[in-house]
Amino acid sequence: MINLNKKKDVVKLEKITLSEVAHTVFYAPMYVAIEKGYFKEEGIEIELVLANGADKVMASLLSGDADIGFSGSEATIYVYNGGEKDYVKTFSQLTQKDGSFIVSREKIENFTLNDLKGKDIIGGRAGGMPEMTLEYSLKQNGIDPRSDLNIDTSIAFAAMGGAFIGGQGDFVTLFEPTATTIEKQGYGYVLASVGELGGIVPYTSFSARDSFIKNNPSTIKKINNAIQKGLDFVHNHSDNDVAKAVLKQFPDTSLNDLESAIKRYREIDAWPKTTKFSEDSFNHLQDIMIDYGEITEKVPYDKLFYKIK
Repeated sequence: MINLNKKKDVVKLEKITLSEVAHTVFYAPMYVAIEKGYFKEEGIEIELVLANGADKVMASLLSGDADIGFSGSEATIYVYNGGEKDYVKTFSQLTQKDGSFIVSREKIENFTLNDLKGKDIIGGRAGGMPEMTLEYSLKQNGIDPRSDLNIDTSIAFAAMGGAFIGGQGDFVTLFEPTATTIEKQGYGYVLASVGELGGIVPYTSFSARDSFIKNNPSTIKKINNAIQKGLDFVHNHSDNDVAKAVLKQFPDTSLNDLESAIKRYREIDAWPKTTKFSEDSFNHLQDIMIDYGEITEKVPYDKLFYKIK
């Protein structure tokens, strides 16, 4: 006789606190992994916490408030160079290009970076990857970011769109879906991708303290597996499918706007095929940092990248 009262075996999930630098469609593969249950398939329950800044992500890791950090890889270099003994290592990348777009107040046909000369642009936090990549791209195109235009680095990432709508700046760099929303509302025009200009780097990645990685190698591998499944889904499904998958993560954004944003990121090849990033891309990131003046010498790739076994 079948015992109808017998309880089903409950799989106990390992709870992981993940501190994210921002909440943007740019990170669609991670949200796909959450919404499609890929983390749970690996035995992981993700508690997603918004930190609003790479420096705050690192602070949450160093304080023990978060197990895993998700931010620009430059943040791990700052921690390492700061002399932290139990420093932070990257183990998986999610994006391989800058995710911001240049948005103008006025419509500009056949836009080039020269159109920024003599203008004011809200560029992001000084020392953050969006701002450093913007300045690097300007220099690569013969424009001096210190004398040819005025870049405002005083406005917090989350407030940049609102500041632009409020009348600050002739231009602003914005991530999606904010860029699409501002364009749709008639406040600006999306002109160019900073990611296309800046080249391939391990732009946004997952990291953890060295001690956490050493003590939890199987957990790191499971998280990486889920992230890879998210990347695979994005690369093997339509923009509409991806938009539907992440819709719950963006309750204030329409499905059509999400689809447009995902299309923009796909067009610039924002998402890598694999979570492992190359030494060349890591060195390019450090070239950008050296050019900006944030660091004077490179940190060896094998010091800050954990190779999953």
